[in-house]
Amino acid sequence: MSRDEAPSAPTALAELAEIMARLRDPASGCEWDREQTFETIAPYTIEEAYEVDDAIRRGDMEALKDELGDLQLQVVFHARMAEERGAFDLADVIGAIAAKMTRRHPHIFGDAAESPGWEALKAVEREAHEDGSAIAGVAVALPALKRAEKIQRRAARVGFDWPDSEGPRLKIDEELGEIERAESDEERAAEIGDLLFAVVNYARHLDVNPETALREAVARFEKRFRKVEELADKSMKDMNIDELEALWQRAKKLV
Repeated sequence: MSRDEAPSAPTALAELAEIMARLRDPASGCEWDREQTFETIAPYTIEEAYEVDDAIRRGDMEALKDELGDLQLQVVFHARMAEERGAFDLADVIGAIAAKMTRRHPHIFGDAAESPGWEALKAVEREAHEDGSAIAGVAVALPALKRAEKIQRRAARVGFDWPDSEGPRLKIDEELGEIERAESDEERAAEIGDLLFAVVNYARHLDVNPETALREAVARFEKRFRKVEELADKSMKDMNIDELEALWQRAKKLV
């Protein structure tokens, strides 16, 4: 089908919603689809979001099209299950986000001379909820580094922050000392968590995205480790630390 012959976005979305309704039909639907719940589908939703990110990072537009479709299916799936419970349906989901986007752009859809700022608008919305904390609404399911950064930024907006990067830097030294003084595995694990939180804070003050920085560090390690495997003339298990370090330094110069 050519681009001109392709169905409109609303028609295509309605078709996908109908497919999901048939898959979830209690009498004639797919057994696997009928058995799913919000809880069992949620991990797939997160996975699909990461696969969208991966396609973007690779610059693969064909893969991005497919992954966005998979992610859209997750939205339709959750909306269908909610509709079956009488909670809301797909139209409610789309209507809510359309209203939110209009509300958050008063300088485009309203009379405001300029945007008050995305975070300022979100803060006003949070005030309308029961939990009025400055850090309310940061999703628990976010990757830990990302969630730490978002909570720190929220706290910083109400003044709970170091004035510069020196404080977070010294905090790292403090947490390292507390790890060394820990007297139990449980205490040591807690202190390592505090250390990681401090590193995220330091990265934030240096305008470094900790999630991205760690992802890239892992990618570098993977490339260099594979190169070490190529360079090794015997099993790494049979090498001492000096031999391994020498190989690692060679690998760093090559990749």
